[in-house]
Amino acid sequence: MRLFALLVLLLYTGLSSALADEYLVGVGDEIEITVYGEPDLTTKVKIARSGLIYFPFLDDIQVIGLSLQQIEHKIYQGLLGDYLVNPQVSVSIVKYRPFFIHGQVVRPGGFSYQEDLRLDKAIALAGGLTNRASKVNWTITRKIKGKTVSIKANIATLIQPDDIIKIEQSFF
Repeated sequence: MRLFALLVLLLYTGLSSALADEYLVGVGDEIEITVYGEPDLTTKVKIARSGLIYFPFLDDIQVIGLSLQQIEHKIYQGLLGDYLVNPQVSVSIVKYRPFFIHGQVVRPGGFSYQEDLRLDKAIALAGGLTNRASKVNWTITRKIKGKTVSIKANIATLIQPDDIIKIEQSFF
């Protein structure tokens, strides 16, 4: 039984880190782009609705729906040869777009996303559950590959930026 629990934990941890590697940039995220040894090329930018960012020496770059590694690669390819011999590009998230929680919580609204955020922490950020809140009837509305889906959630469910969490009222 302990071996099974250990295997589940390892699988879960691996899945969690794989999800973090697959984070896709969206409107409202703020990213920082750094090119090692080129301080003039370091820039912070908030992703606008157009999804385009300006980067010196390159045309505007469409970044919505790309991973950080894909953005790094685009900038690397753009700078390679004409501008730099071997550019070392790094892209990181400075500020994530928010998630939203409404229904039977003390302070419904939008909150800053944090890495490895689970539903129990999201509820805590919203001030906790009200006295009338359901303890199990929680749903998350999320866009996955352009489609809006509704997910039944529990306290361990991972939250993503742009998620809309609904905490229903208990009938008992």
